Amino acid sequence: MSLSIIWQGGLKFTAGPAGPPINLDSSAPGVLSPMQVLAYAVMACMGMDVAHVLQKGRHDLQKLEVTFEGTRAPKPPKRYTGIHLHFAVTGSVPDEAVARAIDLSRTTYCSVSNSLREDIEFKTTFTVKAS
Repeated sequence: MSLSIIWQGGLKFTAGPAGPPINLDSSAPGVLSPMQVLAYAVMACMGMDVAHVLQKGRHDLQKLEVTFEGTRAPKPPKRYTGIHLHFAVTGSVPDEAVARAIDLSRTTYCSVSNSLREDIEFKTTFTVKAS
């Protein structure tokens, strides 16, 4: 994979011509920061894995929402020291299937979460709401 970003002045960057459009800024309202992008990346990666595993298992997945709570170090580089992902599943899906899908994503499939430092406290929880 080869991507680039182009400086727009201040702390603003946009995606280069090889990638889809994205705007990044350190702290501008309405523009993603790099730390938010990382949070979205881990949510999307694990969410896609969980949806895929549940659908492949022929479970009645009707809705999946993933939420992120992150704890950051107080001093630079202010990295994530803790991540909590919550998966809200709607459908006739057994708890065991959801737990297995999350575990498979976390330990085997999600390249984003597996690229993070190993000393991050990484917690996952889930709820299942029957449809």
